[in-house]
Amino acid sequence: MNDKQKTGTEGESRAAEHLRSLGYEVLETNWRFGQEEIDIIARDKDFLVVAEVKTRSTNYFGEPEAFVNKQKQRHLIKAAGAYIDKHNLNLEVRFDIVSILKSGDNYKVQHIPNAFYPLVK
Repeated sequence: MNDKQKTGTEGESRAAEHLRSLGYEVLETNWRFGQEEIDIIARDKDFLVVAEVKTRSTNYFGEPEAFVNKQKQRHLIKAAGAYIDKHNLNLEVRFDIVSILKSGDNYKVQHIPNAFYPLVK
């Protein structure tokens, strides 16, 4: 595992810890549907939370959350639909981003609930 992968894995672990500290129940991590992946699937009361984690060691090129582009959002929405179908869930879905900046051994976690909404065509 290279340094970038280690940073990402540690960031996802920190994000899951953060969500648990808020009272969320983490249901899945790194859940896959074909080529799509959801970093964290959690439950927050009556919401199914699909959380994308972005970890960076610098914000020189922008904040980590800025890298969740429209294409990534479409992939997350598709995978979330598959998860809901597979588990026969009847919950409202929320898409959050957990943005993490790593500086040395320190991690700054920023949680953005309702970071984006699925577009209806």
